[in-house]
Amino acid sequence: MNALQSYKRIEKPLILAIESSCDDTSAAVIRDTQLLANLISTQTVHQQYGGVVPELASRAHLSNIVPVVAEVLRMAEVQVQDLDAIAFTRGPGLMGALLVGVSFAKGLALATGAKLLEVNHLQGHILSPFLQTSEDVRTPRFPFLSLLVSGGHTQLVVVRNPLEMQLLGQTIDDAAGEAFDKCAKVMGLPYPGGPHIDRLAKLGNPLAFSFTRPYLQGLDFSFSGLKTSFLYLLQRELQKDPDFVEKYREDLCASLQFTILDILMRKLRKAIKQTGIRQVAIGGGVAANEGLRNAVANLGQEMHVEVFIPERRFTTDNAAMIAIAGLFKFRAGLFSDQSVKAVPRASVELMQLSQ
Repeated sequence: MNALQSYKRIEKPLILAIESSCDDTSAAVIRDTQLLANLISTQTVHQQYGGVVPELASRAHLSNIVPVVAEVLRMAEVQVQDLDAIAFTRGPGLMGALLVGVSFAKGLALATGAKLLEVNHLQGHILSPFLQTSEDVRTPRFPFLSLLVSGGHTQLVVVRNPLEMQLLGQTIDDAAGEAFDKCAKVMGLPYPGGPHIDRLAKLGNPLAFSFTRPYLQGLDFSFSGLKTSFLYLLQRELQKDPDFVEKYREDLCASLQFTILDILMRKLRKAIKQTGIRQVAIGGGVAANEGLRNAVANLGQEMHVEVFIPERRFTTDNAAMIAIAGLFKFRAGLFSDQSVKAVPRASVELMQLSQ
């Protein structure tokens, strides 16, 4: 009997999930695919540094994890002793931050007898469309294509089933989210910069400026040339006019976002044609970007493919997506033991069948 046959025999497990891969401490509770509660404690200390400081993130997780878990259990109206399993992010992520979540999950499992479920953070993003918040939520059919766009990752993945994913292409340098944030920083926008660019882009002309687009065969991405092109434009124009950014900020944001989305959509269109798969989903923090959401919806209409776009609250780092990924492993009987360790670097194809 294979894994996908065996998991179907398990009925409605109660799972607590913990996400601590970066700068958000999150916990969630699901019963089967039904989300009972999801709570995120966002760390604001990093804003003054223009990026996440790993040591500060780890300390904040230590302070937040107990009250966050206690509160999410209260919100879900369940008792800790009733949990069937505890899912946790094993990687990828910041090592110190991951250690907090992994260690807490292992300790709680020892205390309660609940099963342990290690989850790949990237797979959590990919499987987030399967979260059920109401009876009318549409979910993809297997296989489907996933465009994963987060702060540190830009990938195209074929999801053959919940436990088998194939990486088709990924960034060879900066990710799309990094391009957003780094370009926002040189314009003087607060961290994280992506949401500010998305907001300002609506007010500008997307064709006002032209930036470098990489030429890469296959399905890999590159955004470093775009980022450098943007920086050189600002340096050149600021020498002529010190108020250039202030005068043209909306047009700069609109043109930058247009270029990033064009690169993403060209590769996604190519992947659809190459694979013939007619189900497409997006995931990751940049999937909260309204421009990206509209671009994927428009591409779906253009190519007559079915598109699945998760709610915005499930695009950024959250424990609900870790819970749903853990559920599929629970159904397959793929449990971890107390020897499990955090893995700060891990591919989307790793850890799906580990025990």
